[in-house]
Amino acid sequence: MRARVMSLFAALLLTVMLVPGAAAAALSHSSSPPTAAVPAAVLSQDDAAKSTAPPQDEAAQSIRGSIRGPDRQPISGLTITVTQDGTEVGSGTTDDKGQWEVPLPEPGTYSASIDPAQLPEGVVPRTEDGAQIDGVVVRPGAQQGVIFQLAAGAGGEDGAAAPPAAGGTSFARQFIQLTVEGIKFGAIIAITAVGLSLVFGTTRLINFAHGEYVTFGAIMAFFLSVTPLNLPVWLAGILAMILTALLAGGVELTVWRPMRRKSAGLIQQFIVAIGLALVVRHILLVLFGSRRRQYDEYNLQQSMDLGLFRITPRDLIVTLIAFALMGLVAFMLERTRVGKAMRAVNDNQDLASASGINVERIIMIVWLLGGALAGLGGVLFGLTQAVYPDMGFQLLLLMFAAVILGGLGSAYGAMVGAIAIGLVSQLSTLWFPASLQNMWALLVMILVLLVRPQGFFGRRERVG
Repeated sequence: MRARVMSLFAALLLTVMLVPGAAAAALSHSSSPPTAAVPAAVLSQDDAAKSTAPPQDEAAQSIRGSIRGPDRQPISGLTITVTQDGTEVGSGTTDDKGQWEVPLPEPGTYSASIDPAQLPEGVVPRTEDGAQIDGVVVRPGAQQGVIFQLAAGAGGEDGAAAPPAAGGTSFARQFIQLTVEGIKFGAIIAITAVGLSLVFGTTRLINFAHGEYVTFGAIMAFFLSVTPLNLPVWLAGILAMILTALLAGGVELTVWRPMRRKSAGLIQQFIVAIGLALVVRHILLVLFGSRRRQYDEYNLQQSMDLGLFRITPRDLIVTLIAFALMGLVAFMLERTRVGKAMRAVNDNQDLASASGINVERIIMIVWLLGGALAGLGGVLFGLTQAVYPDMGFQLLLLMFAAVILGGLGSAYGAMVGAIAIGLVSQLSTLWFPASLQNMWALLVMILVLLVRPQGFFGRRERVG
């Protein structure tokens, strides 16, 4: 039964991801930034067109972006030329943070281009036509962001990127760099997916609102770390964890527990979870706005060259924190009474209740723990990428993929599945467009489930 549920849910996820993935591939030269975490070794900016530049007059429109090299360092002094129907309408130069902006006289469709000869040595456009982006649609009053995809390699005189040889040093370094990025991204997915897996294991609820807890934590930390409080990000992150845990516990107390007592079916709870996700997402959109923002601290850092790969101190700390939390969760499940009670409720709720375990209390603890981990995961993801209202929803699909791949209800499976999803999504950009990286991760999930329908750590049948 569980294998059948996993297969059906995996097919649903693949359908959800294939449509936007194909559209993103068709619009690979459009100005919309990718919604998943993409390493700087593939894209030319930390997160496409982050809205870190000072806000412009709402009546004006412009094209802007933030350009970084494969080593995540900003590229300054690079000229970006904007044209319309072959006529130049303006140009801009990247500053010391790699940011640039070109005001436009009116809305319309434009092209933006860079001169490959101005790029630093060893940095080239990822594709032959990557130095120019056509079809950038700018609406009235919009500050439209664009992406210039850059890669490491030796370009020719025309600046075109030469594809790395399979056994070359450039390919090997990119492979290692993307592996590190994949581990980092997978670790962030893992600490958010653990709570989702534990909730399913104890309540059998597929909580579509879990992604909104991720967004809530990131946004709360952002508000706490800016004026007037100006709290350090680490303290704001801890407080955001607590606030997200309280939100998850409050929803459990006021929504899910009454529904369980009234014997509401899983389908009804599933529909309520979708509605709750939409409500929370739009409330956060109203409070936070649609712009992508970054935490003031740890925004720009010098990458550390560790020989085979480069990583910023911020990303290294984020990865270590994520793995430390996974270790603490594993220790709690194996060595503490509460953890053993969670495993008992996960295995057989009726037998656990008959053994004297307060099932409702354990479910509340699971919700609090899952909310806290989701909130912190949002903060970590916001540190490495950006904070925006849809960030939780973008991670939610990957969280579900990790939970299904690892085995429904298994916390350890969610961790392993998340690392696998992170690695596949990042390494796929070596050969395929970055806009399709999530699709390849989900395809790998489907292939694994065809061989082992119960996932890595799942069981074919439940006993009892």
